[in-house]
Amino acid sequence: MGSSEEPREARVQLPQLRLDELLEELQARLDAARGTRDRVHSLLEAVLSVGRDLDARGTLHSIVEAAATLVDAEYAALGVIGPDGKRLSAFHTIGVSQELIEKIGPFPEGHGILGELISHPEPLRLVKLSEHPSSYGFPAHHPPMNTFLGVPIRVRDQVFGNLYLTEKRGGLQFDGEDESVLATLAVAAGVAIDNARLYEESRLRERWLQANAEITYNLMSGRARTEVLGLIAERAGEITGSALAAVALPMEDTESLAVEIAVGMEAEAHRGLVLPMDRSLMGLAFSGAEPVTSADVGHDERISLEPPRFGGLGPAVAVPIGTDKAGPRGVVLLAREAGRQAFSATETETLQTFAAQAAVAMELAERRQDAEEVAVLKDRDRIARDLHDLAIQRLFATGMTLQSAGRFIEHEEAAERVVRAVDDLDETIKIIRSTIFGLRSREGGAGTGLRARVVRAVGEAATVLGFAPSLRMEGLLDTDVPRDVADHVVAVLSEALTNIARHARAGRADVALETDGSEIRLTVSDNGVGIPSEGRRSGLRNMEERARQLGGALDLGSPAEGGTVLAWRVPLSPE
Repeated sequence: MGSSEEPREARVQLPQLRLDELLEELQARLDAARGTRDRVHSLLEAVLSVGRDLDARGTLHSIVEAAATLVDAEYAALGVIGPDGKRLSAFHTIGVSQELIEKIGPFPEGHGILGELISHPEPLRLVKLSEHPSSYGFPAHHPPMNTFLGVPIRVRDQVFGNLYLTEKRGGLQFDGEDESVLATLAVAAGVAIDNARLYEESRLRERWLQANAEITYNLMSGRARTEVLGLIAERAGEITGSALAAVALPMEDTESLAVEIAVGMEAEAHRGLVLPMDRSLMGLAFSGAEPVTSADVGHDERISLEPPRFGGLGPAVAVPIGTDKAGPRGVVLLAREAGRQAFSATETETLQTFAAQAAVAMELAERRQDAEEVAVLKDRDRIARDLHDLAIQRLFATGMTLQSAGRFIEHEEAAERVVRAVDDLDETIKIIRSTIFGLRSREGGAGTGLRARVVRAVGEAATVLGFAPSLRMEGLLDTDVPRDVADHVVAVLSEALTNIARHARAGRADVALETDGSEIRLTVSDNGVGIPSEGRRSGLRNMEERARQLGGALDLGSPAEGGTVLAWRVPLSPE
């Protein structure tokens, strides 16, 4: 009996064990299916989250956050590949505090493992980072990282950047499913980045169009040229995120540019500066009639750095305003702070279009102004003709009548009054003829303004000095300064530069001429040996006498660093 019971018990236990195994396997598959379902849901939520934001920077941050969540990574980063296709131009990271980032130092440029994905844009999964041939360690203060998963992000078949994930939580390794999920997210990220780019480009075009409309409106409504040039500089600087914006126009009858407007960093150093065509970024753009860029304007061998005017500035671009047959009307210069991204070809092209449209608006405004001037001149001619044909003839006839009638007047006092009336009529006729001459005459030829004369004087002095002095001019010098005062200014400037050439043994000279409408100030400085205590001072006496005649003064100074500063100033209206 005992032997027959044992096999039956064994047969009962065997099916029971198989059923338990099947139940455990079923439970495992259910858990796996549930996990897969949850992960698919997480992936869909991540895709929706990265595609929700149209702001470019916000989109990139959302992508990094979604990637870290999907594969349960402690650290995640998105590196944006620069225009050269070899280095990272931007780096967005999570998992590392800002304090630690500052301790580590600058963001990576794309060497080592990061550069491996740039060179070979394919998914890369590593068990231990340090064992890869491209790895050469981390900088000081960098947290330890072992496991690694990298996936490229493509935008329209071009590699935009790479996702870098390290340190899967729980001490686990990144697996094939993590790689597949991250690759799927990268596809969605590429679409989201492309959408954000298109949106950003459309908003940027809208801002440029608004700026052009604003400039055209102000020009056609008769606003002053200086105000409109300032508007061009301000809007171009705002839209491109530039620290400095300046506009220069060609000097009359000279091979130089005068910086009319400058706003932002180092604006004071640029405003009123007279620049040569061959040793300045703006001059190169004007003479070549095409944009000129510089990766670092403060250390560009093509540009003269005297006087110093690029402190703290880096990438820069100069774009001509209009490039028609008559040549550019001016140049707009934009510069970003040192360390910022250089101006891209797209930005330069857009800026060139903006400048060309601004030039068209300027030409239309000038044509309108010319038409108004022609109308005024025609009106003057009509008035002069009427005065000559009607007024003078009638006055002359009246004078002749009175003169004839005077012979028949016997009363002596009445006859004298008639004679005086005839004389008054003759004087009136002379006044009217002078007025007619004034209406029909025009101003002297081009190049006679104070600005042009000063530029010529400085240019002529360069041959005897052995170097070109820097020149800065500010204010309405051609309109506010009377002709006689302008003559004194040119004479004093020539005398001052001649003295530097003869006695100073200087290697640098700076000229500044400015007016606020009530006073004109000329400052000439050099880095020479200074003025000796004994020596001829006839030139200085002449300058001082000119200032005294006009109610002004001459001041001489010797800075601590050496040289001489001559300051000559006179009022523009008698006190």
